[in-house]
Amino acid sequence: MKVFIIAEVGINHNGNIEIAKKLIKGAKDAGADAVKFQKRRISKVYSEDYLKQPRKSPWGTTQREQKEGLEFDKVEYDIINAFCKITEIDWFASPWDMDSVEFLKQYNLKYNKIPSPLLTHKKLVQAIANQKKYTFISTGMSTYEEIDEAVKIFKNTGCPYEIMHCNSAYPMKDKDANLKTIITLERRYDCKIGYSGHEVGLITSVAAAALGATSIERHITLDRAMYGSDQAASIEVSGFKRLVDYIRTVESALGNGIKVITPEEVACKKKLRRINDF
Repeated sequence: MKVFIIAEVGINHNGNIEIAKKLIKGAKDAGADAVKFQKRRISKVYSEDYLKQPRKSPWGTTQREQKEGLEFDKVEYDIINAFCKITEIDWFASPWDMDSVEFLKQYNLKYNKIPSPLLTHKKLVQAIANQKKYTFISTGMSTYEEIDEAVKIFKNTGCPYEIMHCNSAYPMKDKDANLKTIITLERRYDCKIGYSGHEVGLITSVAAAALGATSIERHITLDRAMYGSDQAASIEVSGFKRLVDYIRTVESALGNGIKVITPEEVACKKKLRRINDF
């Protein structure tokens, strides 16, 4: 089974549509299957008191100015939608509030995504499940009981889904990946289990593929030194291509689990096997 590879642009575009287009093109060239963004209504996600707090950024000195500077709206998403069609790569986004769920409907996207922080937002989870689109469910910061409730909604609604093992630290230490949870989740929920990674480097995500992850999501960036809270947990375009190549190599190497003698082995067998008493 081919691993579905998602290049998470998120907010690494820094509010610049040209950077977003470069990341989309970079993801396509690297071999990703889809790119993903994040959509928020700032006033819905954050309180007024929080938005008034000080925060220096390229856009100003408050949390509001920083959040608004990073946020795309319809003009930018229309461009993203058109550019992805030209580039021939699927795109979708994680909605962080109910307004954003409704906003994204206009693009008739193939996939949906529930971000880890919103897993317990029952109304949002139900609204996404009601769309009956294949949905990736990230499980960072979540207990089994919380995942159970979200899965129950998807099952009751008849919406196809895939659970993604995730640790929500940015960046995440490799020792905290707990990749064997992929196997545990597969046994518990009897469905596809992907991996959404926030580590530095590639090896942990490659190991996730070797353990059977059916999707891999990693943040992509033009430069890890760029401004932004997610940049340090991201992969530059050249590294993303290596990641895709490594995962495809793992897929090929895993095979089908059936013991066979390859044609190359037949030649070696004739040359090396001197005794056969069976």
